[in-house]
Amino acid sequence: MHSLRIGHGYDVHQLVYKRDLIIGGVKIPFEKGLQGHSDADVLLHAIADAILGALGLGDIGHAFPDTDTATLGIASTEILSDIYKKMLEQGYEISNIDTTIMAEKPKMSPHLSRMKGNIAYVLNTRPGNINIKATTTEKLGFIGRSEGIASEAVVLLSRIEKESQK
Repeated sequence: MHSLRIGHGYDVHQLVYKRDLIIGGVKIPFEKGLQGHSDADVLLHAIADAILGALGLGDIGHAFPDTDTATLGIASTEILSDIYKKMLEQGYEISNIDTTIMAEKPKMSPHLSRMKGNIAYVLNTRPGNINIKATTTEKLGFIGRSEGIASEAVVLLSRIEKESQK
């Protein structure tokens, strides 16, 4: 039996001074970074939430609460790696991921290939299974005013097929 599970994730963080801007596991040169308990990587958080949602395991705030001092400053690649292990334990693998980063600036396009490679590495999948789009909000809203960055992700998981035993 072939089983598919779909999940959707969304994350947003405020842009502030004196923080590194890390998106998709890539440190992007910019005068501001994203505020958060972890490195505040909105793209990886949206993907993590989408995977958790597909598995019916709640959300990233439940799995990694911002009240846990042990995870203060944790890299989101570590968060995604932990969620990847939960996905494997449930018997699923990545079929494909489609994401959108919403940021007025900085421009994301020079960094998308490295982001895709980082995500593929952490989730042990082919880069071709991952799509990352970037858009602005045409100067509208908090994103348009460069007050924050958001990301959405849709993930399709498929049950890992085990070889039949003879």
